[in-house]
Amino acid sequence: MLISRWMVSSGLVAMALLLSGTIQLVGQAAAQPAPTPAQLAQQAAADKDHQRLMDLLGIKELRHKADQDPHSPYAVNYDEAKANVYPSLPDPLLLKNGKRVTTAQQWWTKRRPEIVEDFDREILGRVPANVPKVTWEVASTTQEKIGDVPVVTKKLVGHVDNSACLSITVKIDVILTTPANAAGPVPVIMELAFSNEYLVANAKSIPEMLPGGPGNEGPTWQQQVLARGWGYAILSPAGFQADNGAGLTEGIIGLTNKGQPRKLDEWGTLRAWAWGASRVMDYFETDKAVDAKQVGLEGHSRFGKTALVAMAYDPRFATAYISSSGTGGAKLYRHLLGELTENLAATGEYHWMAGNFLKYAGPLTAGDLPVDAHELIALSAPRPVFIGAGSFNGDEWADPRGMFMAAVAAGPVYRLLGKKDLGTTSFPPIKTALTTGDLAFRQHSGGHTPGPNWPVFLDFASRYLHTQ
Repeated sequence: MLISRWMVSSGLVAMALLLSGTIQLVGQAAAQPAPTPAQLAQQAAADKDHQRLMDLLGIKELRHKADQDPHSPYAVNYDEAKANVYPSLPDPLLLKNGKRVTTAQQWWTKRRPEIVEDFDREILGRVPANVPKVTWEVASTTQEKIGDVPVVTKKLVGHVDNSACLSITVKIDVILTTPANAAGPVPVIMELAFSNEYLVANAKSIPEMLPGGPGNEGPTWQQQVLARGWGYAILSPAGFQADNGAGLTEGIIGLTNKGQPRKLDEWGTLRAWAWGASRVMDYFETDKAVDAKQVGLEGHSRFGKTALVAMAYDPRFATAYISSSGTGGAKLYRHLLGELTENLAATGEYHWMAGNFLKYAGPLTAGDLPVDAHELIALSAPRPVFIGAGSFNGDEWADPRGMFMAAVAAGPVYRLLGKKDLGTTSFPPIKTALTTGDLAFRQHSGGHTPGPNWPVFLDFASRYLHTQ
C-alpha cells in the first residue's frame, strides 16, 4: 500500500498501517507492556517535580484519583445520582463585587477579565511575558491528490528563538493542505493531533481512535473537509511540549524558564499547546491560500481540552469542535462522574495544569474552584462551539452529561452577546444533534472517538465558514 507524504509527515502512519492490515486491533483486555527504563526515569522525574509543587503549596497529601478498576476502593463513579455533590455553579455574569453583568460592555471590560484571571492563576497557568518569537519556514511543497481532490500540501516548521537558552531547541511542525484549484483563500480546519506513537501504543485499548477504526468507517475527516472546498492542517502539540511532567524543564515551557522548574502560577501543558496553535494562526495570517478569518479548531480527549483553551484565549479562531474533552475541558469539575479533579492533579496529568491547581485535590475541593468549565466555554462567546462525545458505554470517562451541563450553563453569556444557546436544558437522546444555536452538542453512539461527529460538526461549521 502507498503511504503518501502527508500521512508520514503528519504522524498519521498509523492510519496507513491500519488500512494495510499491519496493525491488528484487539479488545481492551489486552495486557499492557511493562514500562521501559526510560519511562520509569520519566515518571520518577515527574514524581519529584510533583512533590516540589506540593511542598511549595504546603500540602502533605492529595486525595486519591478515580480508579478505572471497578474493584478498587477508589473506583470511578458512574452513578449520576452521586455526581452532583456541588450543584451550585459560579455565575458567569456576576462580578466579584456582587454586581450583575447586564451589558456586553460589562462582560468584555469587567467580568471576562475576572474569569481569565482565575483560570490563569488557579487552573491553566499564565503564559510568561518572555515567550520567544517563532519564525516560520515552508520546508516543502507537494502537489498530490487526496482521494480525487488535487491539493497542495505544505510542510511547515516554526523555529522558536532559543537564543536565551541554547541547550533547548523547540520547533513546531505542521502540515497544511489546501485545494489546488481553489479560486482564492479557503477556510481551514486545524486538528490538534495525537502522535503516531501514541496511536499505535493505544491501538489495543482504544482502537476507535485510529482512523478507519470502529465507528470511523467511510471518508476521513480530511476528505470530508476537502469535499466542502476547505483546507485542513494537522498540528501535533506534543512535538513542542512533551506530554509528561518530566518535560516541563524542556519544550517551550522549559525554554522560557531556561531549563528551571516552573512557578506555581506558570502555564501548564494545556496552555502551552494552545499557545502553539496560536502561533500556527500567526502563520496562517501570512499564507495567501488560507482565509485566516475562517480557521476552525478540532481536538479530541486531552487535545479537546487544548482546543477549548485555545478557542477561549485566542479570538482569531472562528469555531471549534471540542471532542470528548472531559475534566479540564468542557466537563464541569463539580460534576463528580468519570475523570475528576483528583486525576488531573495526580502525577500522570498534573503537568497539564498550573501548580496552584493541585490544592483543589488536597485541602480544597472542586467545589472551591473560583470558576468551572462553563466559564471556559463562555470565554469563546460569541463564536460558535460544537461539543461532542461518545456513548456512555464507551466514553463514560469523559462524562458526556457533565459536558452538556457546562454548555447549558454557558448559555447566558451567549444570549447576552446576542447569540443562541443550546435551546434546551434537558439532556438529549443519543445521536440527537443540538445544532440550531451557536452552542452545539451531540453524543454519538460510538466510543472514545471524534469520528462519528465529524459530519455533524462540519454541517454546523458551514453556517459560519464559506468559500469564495
